[in-house]
Amino acid sequence: MDSKKNVYIIGHKNPDTDSICSAISYAYLKNELTHRDGGDYSYIPARAGHVNEESQFVLKYFDIPSPSYISDIRPQVTDIEIRYIEGIPEELSLKKAWDLMREARIVSLPILEGEKLKGIITVGDIAYSDMDVYDNMTLSKARTSFKNIVETIDGEMIIGEPEGYFEEGHVLIAAANPDMMEGYIEPMDMVILGDRYESQLCAIEMDAQCIVVCTGAAVSKTIRKLAREHGCRIIVSPYDTYTVTRLINHSMPVRYFMTSQGLTTFRPTDFVDDIQKVMAKKRFRDFPIVDMQGNYKGLISRRNLLDLERKKRILVDHNEKTQAVDGFEEAEILEIIDHHRLGNIETASPLFFRNQPVGCTCTIVTQIFMENNIDIPPKIAGLMCSAILSDTLMFRSPTCTGIDRLTAEKLASIADIDIESYARKMFDAGSNLRSKSAKEIFYQDFEKFSDKNINFGVGQISSMNKEELLACTDKLLPYMEEVRSSYGLDMLFFMMTDILTETTQLLMVGDHCQDVVDAAFGVSSGEHSAELKGVVSRKKQLIPALLSNLDKV
Repeated sequence: MDSKKNVYIIGHKNPDTDSICSAISYAYLKNELTHRDGGDYSYIPARAGHVNEESQFVLKYFDIPSPSYISDIRPQVTDIEIRYIEGIPEELSLKKAWDLMREARIVSLPILEGEKLKGIITVGDIAYSDMDVYDNMTLSKARTSFKNIVETIDGEMIIGEPEGYFEEGHVLIAAANPDMMEGYIEPMDMVILGDRYESQLCAIEMDAQCIVVCTGAAVSKTIRKLAREHGCRIIVSPYDTYTVTRLINHSMPVRYFMTSQGLTTFRPTDFVDDIQKVMAKKRFRDFPIVDMQGNYKGLISRRNLLDLERKKRILVDHNEKTQAVDGFEEAEILEIIDHHRLGNIETASPLFFRNQPVGCTCTIVTQIFMENNIDIPPKIAGLMCSAILSDTLMFRSPTCTGIDRLTAEKLASIADIDIESYARKMFDAGSNLRSKSAKEIFYQDFEKFSDKNINFGVGQISSMNKEELLACTDKLLPYMEEVRSSYGLDMLFFMMTDILTETTQLLMVGDHCQDVVDAAFGVSSGEHSAELKGVVSRKKQLIPALLSNLDKV
């Protein structure tokens, strides 16, 4: 059985092709290293947002499944050690339930109907049944099965069938003489008595539905015959009257005392910090876990939270808080592989951090493949080549280095693709803009930044069709104002980059955008747009220029 722990490798929110492909490729590499050198982890690629059309084209072209979607990496119930305790049927006796709890040294038992959770019985519930019940009709109100009664008092039903239920009548002790018994025994009662013939006879003639004979006393043929005629069951127990009286309430079904209404349950996907708040308000020791269909999965307690192990993650293609998947602060970050500026992610312990001034994270991942002498399969080579072509705009971006170009050419050879014809298909797939909504266009590639107490966001689309880009302006500007307001951003920019002319039409909304852009690029921008010739890179050209001029605001 594989006992390796899962480590998810994940890129930034609103992932681009590099974010998707680097997660898949680095997960493959890490798993190959684990197989070769040994290790405790299994690596799984993940994504923190929708796969855009360019990335969808790449994945389909190389027949690679999309990474798992993770919206929040806070610890969940599945990260806790869930104790699976066998459930019991609702008709099981309190005595049996108590025996099971004592043997397993637990204080709660789930009550199931098939796989569905019906309720919970606790030691406290059983104590209540023993200490706080004064009604001598409780046994019948609980609709206790005769099978439970016989089993609980270690008895034998010598007249009658054990099937059926005691659901009407009192439980009485025949301590008085027969004359007095006639005054308080009613039809359908259950009478606990000894070996006195007269008492047995009186109870049967008063139409008791069951008599319990204690101390294993012999029952005469006459009494047996009379009981059959009156439809009265006879149970013989080896215990004395006191013990039978004490035990008989323990034959009641757990159904009667279980907690079923207002039951506090959690799902495996619930977040730990959410359930902690609920647990703090409840007096229960154990809390059941059920899936979406209500099927029982196990129990957790507050103590289980003390042993919580944080999720382990590797971040690729980003190292800033605003770009990281929600809840990353509560995860253990093992590595960061990135090619952007240093951000503001803090970690509790040292980690492997590799950051290089190249045009694409997949360039770095390819280097790690080669450094470790791991062969690159054609499909993985195709993914990494696609990421480099995307991030460097087919080598036109100023972020592109000689290493990026050489790496892409080597990967293209392994993947057996022609760079120019393949890149054109990839960019065409990603820039099919006319039929898309403003939201679909905007979130193809969007990131948030923070500096000097100013929060801003930058999105980007690239195309080889200038007219198609310009047609997006009217639908994007109103939507950008909605986005800026929803995220609470001071400024929002969107780059519409023409790959062929290496020109960006920059859309902008927010106070002082014009001042910052004009100062950064020496242009005279319009109210909501500016043409930036030679600017194609968000990372190397736009962001640094904006950051260095925020003090103009």
